[in-house]
Amino acid sequence: MFHVLTVHWHDDRFIEPQRRFLDRNLDDYRVYAALNGVDEKWFSYFDYAEDMKPQRLWEKLDALAVIAREHAKPDDYFLFIDGDAFPIAPLTPEVLGGTELAAVRRDENLGEPYPHPCFCVARVGFWFDIQGTWNFGVTFTASNGDTLTDEGMNLLDILRRESIPWRPLLRSNTWNLDPVLFGVYDNVGYHHGAGFRRPVTQRVLRPHLEAAQSGSREAIVPESVPLLGRLERSLRSRVRQRQEARRFESEVDHTQELSAQVYEWIKTDDDFYRRFTEGTGPA
Repeated sequence: MFHVLTVHWHDDRFIEPQRRFLDRNLDDYRVYAALNGVDEKWFSYFDYAEDMKPQRLWEKLDALAVIAREHAKPDDYFLFIDGDAFPIAPLTPEVLGGTELAAVRRDENLGEPYPHPCFCVARVGFWFDIQGTWNFGVTFTASNGDTLTDEGMNLLDILRRESIPWRPLLRSNTWNLDPVLFGVYDNVGYHHGAGFRRPVTQRVLRPHLEAAQSGSREAIVPESVPLLGRLERSLRSRVRQRQEARRFESEVDHTQELSAQVYEWIKTDDDFYRRFTEGTGPA
């Protein structure tokens, strides 16, 4: 039996599609949800639902696991899943590939090395044996050189310390609207990405921040001319920041439009994901 743990935040758009795809691809399961800012009529869609504010995402997932444990056997399975994610193919324990944990690993997002909570399967007994958690704090060096952390890094640290193998579910898109969002993983799970917020990813944000900071480096007047040098650098910096702010907002607005388009596909086409996996694009 699968125990599905999910969070929906101030938006109910993905509740019906998520349940539809769960019904389609899981035989025996229960769903436990943390719902915030969602109409009470949606609570009946779940076997267990609670308004868990103001806890953070990782706290909600950890709390749902403890709640689900009361109804689960050690050899049952958890499916941790974002509110804007769901299975797109029949999901069975075979997804573990002989390991105790299988999860999305977003290599495409600055080389994230950790199991991602957007789609993760683990045996219930195993999760508690290793004191599994989605808390974060352990850091990694991203492909752009930044030092980052996120949900999943502490879990990765546990797996590494205990020498426990896990199965990464990697992006299997053959056609991409975005390099990070709208991802199909191992042809078994779909993650929309940024379903409950503006579609801003590190891949988009960092280049604009770096470009915005480059204005002062383009100054012509040497720093040895104190007054004019400082004035020119200040002016160039402000101009570049305004330019990059406009470019950034334009890029985010465009991605938001793409997100809305894909959501319409999800609502009307149970096979929408084939556009991404078979390279057919927007038919």
